[in-house]
Amino acid sequence: MDREDAGSGDGASEAPIGEATGEQDAQDAQDAPDAPDGAAPVATRHGRLPRHSGPRTAVKLVASTAAVLLVSAGAVAAYAAADLVGSVGSVGTGVTLANEEILEGVPDIGAMDGGLSFLLVGSDKRPADGSFGDPEVDSGVLNDVNMLLHISQDHSHVEVVSFPRDMMVAVPECPDPVDPASGPLSAMSEVPLNSVLGHGGLGCVVMTIEQLTGTKIPVGGVVEFKGVAALSSAVGGVEVCLVDPIDDEDSGLHLPAGRSTIEGYDALAFLRTRHSVGDGSDLARIASQQAFMASLARTLQSSGTLSDPVKLYSIAKAVLSNIELSNYLQNPTVLMSIARTLQDVDLSKIAFIQYPTAEYGDGQHVIPADSAEAVNLALQEDRPVVLDPTANDNSEFGTAAADPAAEAAEAPAAEEAPATAAPGATATAPPAEQLPPDITGLTGDEVRCTTSNEG
Repeated sequence: MDREDAGSGDGASEAPIGEATGEQDAQDAQDAPDAPDGAAPVATRHGRLPRHSGPRTAVKLVASTAAVLLVSAGAVAAYAAADLVGSVGSVGTGVTLANEEILEGVPDIGAMDGGLSFLLVGSDKRPADGSFGDPEVDSGVLNDVNMLLHISQDHSHVEVVSFPRDMMVAVPECPDPVDPASGPLSAMSEVPLNSVLGHGGLGCVVMTIEQLTGTKIPVGGVVEFKGVAALSSAVGGVEVCLVDPIDDEDSGLHLPAGRSTIEGYDALAFLRTRHSVGDGSDLARIASQQAFMASLARTLQSSGTLSDPVKLYSIAKAVLSNIELSNYLQNPTVLMSIARTLQDVDLSKIAFIQYPTAEYGDGQHVIPADSAEAVNLALQEDRPVVLDPTANDNSEFGTAAADPAAEAAEAPAAEEAPATAAPGATATAPPAEQLPPDITGLTGDEVRCTTSNEG
């Protein structure tokens, strides 16, 4: 099956981290495909997205940010604090999520029962300056990227689950982000996942993934085009590996075979490219994105970025300036707590998982596979996962393993670190969940290379 994106376009119409959308994609978001016989009808009430506006951050927030991020950079503290005034809240006020109240009174994310889950959504909304096409014509406000980050309660393992944009899902009733007092937006059945952001905003996407996985998600954020470029530059670039050179005019990606360190708009192009990688589907693009994320994790740990206040400030500014965060994440000390947690997790215990899917039957969309229950169970029970080593090799949309000999020669010597339990951690670790062989992915210590095609 050719898993082409709905209404795929060329050139500037590609989506960030996601796919070209354009006018047809925007229409597809409103006109979901007919459900199979016996399925519940799709609700007709359309969701609405709010216009983001609101005051800048309070003095208390600025003071706490400066105190945490700039403890070793006192000479520039005054400038940096003033600079963050224009960063925090610049993409709108925080979004209220249905389950964020479970974090009230929790002193540390390690004390949260079952760990912490964060949903990052990549939107294809075009910037107002027209740098990625006409925002009134090319934008569909579709959530083309949906990544669930789960940090275990004892901080011993992390799972990052990617949900395909073309997966058909059921959407529960969601609060209207424009007029909450008017009552909830209607529930829907069997609609593309990437249509949910335009229906009911981030809160509705979160509730949809919660219903799908059975996992509570108290925090989240939405990132758009320029945010991806800014974040990749803030960490100093990310190394990627290509089996063959890629020249993709649609996304603007032009890279040679082998290793390249990319940032800014090159990184954005790498995460957007679809037609030139794997089998040309969105599932192949997810595999490339996971290889990028694994490399990013290695970069953050090896460079000491997450333990360097000056570098961390640069990342914090990029995050606060470019990501619309839910209310609980508006506090920079919470962001710092999450960053420090990720710094200490063994890379082999950071798993990037592609949510397994099966054919939907229309040649375009997919549905959750039966094996998805194994992923759901691991998230619900805060278990680490074990990926099947043959899964990627047997997949038509996977990536290729890097040269093991070269990797061994380049790998730094491992250092033994004493195990420390986080607040609220249990004495006995839960058993790992062995994932079925149809679930692809990789761990943070694994280098995989993007495979190209003639597309």
